This record gives sequence, C-alpha cells and structure tokens, in this order.
Amino acid sequence: MRTAVVGHVEWVEFARVNRVPIAGEIVQATEVWAEPAGGGGVASVQLARLAGGCTLLTALGRDELGERALTRLTGLGVRVDARRHEAPQRRGFTFVDDAGERTITIIGQKHVPRRGDDLSWERLAETDAVYFVSGDAAGARAARRARVLVATARVLPVLAEAGVELDALVRSGRDRDERYVPGDLDPPPRLAVATAGSDGGIWTTADGRSGTYEPQPLPGALEDSYGAGDSFAAGLTYALGRGHDVEAAVAFAAACASAALARRGAHGRAEPS
Repeated sequence: MRTAVVGHVEWVEFARVNRVPIAGEIVQATEVWAEPAGGGGVASVQLARLAGGCTLLTALGRDELGERALTRLTGLGVRVDARRHEAPQRRGFTFVDDAGERTITIIGQKHVPRRGDDLSWERLAETDAVYFVSGDAAGARAARRARVLVATARVLPVLAEAGVELDALVRSGRDRDERYVPGDLDPPPRLAVATAGSDGGIWTTADGRSGTYEPQPLPGALEDSYGAGDSFAAGLTYALGRGHDVEAAVAFAAACASAALARRGAHGRAEPS
C-alpha cells in the first residue's frame, strides 16, 4: 500500500518534569531528548510503520537541525522529499508532565511544502492514501489525486480555498483552532471525525449517518500525549486506504492513538538532546 503525507516538520526538544512550571518558577527535568516531530513528522512515521513505507512532502532548513531531521526520519522508514530553505529549521520545546500531558512552545517560522516546489507531486496520483497536514491550496488539489485523502481541520482555510472533496476531515473536538461546522467546506467531507481524548470521539458522514467510538486500551504504561492526534489521523488514513468501513476505520485509528500514548515523545525511539 502506497501512502504519503504532505506537511511540516519541527525539531522538538522534550523535557520530562513532574509539573509544568508557573511564571517565575524553576523545575528540574528528569529526562530530555530530541527528535523530528510536528504533524508531518509524526504522521509520516506512523504511516511508514503501518504500510511499510511512506513518502513525506515537506520543507526543511539547510542547517544542522534540518539535516538531523532528514536523517532521523529516513532512518524511521520515511522517504523524505523536501524543499530545503535557508531559514533555520523550525523548532519546538515540549514539557511532558507526570500526567502525560504535553505543553508545547514553537520557535521559528513555519515552512510548508507548496505546489510550486520541485517535489514529487505527480506521484500522489499513484498513491493509495494521503494525509494532508499543511501546505497550500494547489498542494491540496494535487493530494486529491490520490485514491483517499484525509486532512486536518487545522488548515481549514487552505482546504476551503482548494475546494476539494475529502474522504475524511479530522479535528480535535477540544481545540478552538480546529472548529468545523457543516458549510465550512464545499464540497463537504465524506467523513468528519472529532476526537475527544479519553472520551473517544464522534463521527458524521455527508449522507447523514453519525456515531461515536470508544478509546482503545493502552498497550503499555502511559508515556505522554504528544502526537496522539496525528497518529489517530494517520491510522484513519491507512484504514480508509485499506477499504475499511467507517466504524472499523475509526476503531483502528483509536488504537493508533492509544499506541502513541504509550510511546515516549513522537516516535518512541529518540536521540539524547
């Protein structure tokens, strides 16, 4: 099965603390590490694990962190097709507390793949399933040539401009920046899923069906919640690409999210910071 992700990457430093510090406070980290993450980084590795490989269309800095991101993602089974820009690689800093919650600070300008970049856009027409994380409207139209296209509601204005029909739109039901109501996209997505963390989530289809799903049991101890949402979306992309019906697809995606909760950071195997 051929899969791809269109989206950005951030080099993220993680610090495990017992709690996030309040203003003016100092806390001691018990563990630190760093890895390529962000929506594109997380989802591409998840799809590579599921499908045996994944192509990531992205943009990376030409600096040391951009090189480290490229090397690490390639080592995790991702075929990275990146526009290299002169600006520093976008970074992030994430606190992980004892409850497994992640608190993220982003540093630097967001660079996304664009249709005008010299990337393998034409190969998306031969791809079974694509997850669109970030990019421009022309890039979303190119991604629509895949058999299945899933996108995040974080880029709703881009999707509205593109005017493409999505097989699924995924959003966090608890994030104000991911609000979606019928009419925001024309044509509407065939499936819209709103995740709700430990409460599972809800789904609706363009033909009027709706339902809920339950969270899946964690396969191990809780590590942290970083990347659970994009792992869910990647799992949904894979399941729909495999031809699963809605109920089976969201259950499979929920299992991918639970696996992410039991994984340290973005990928579970990371280099020291």
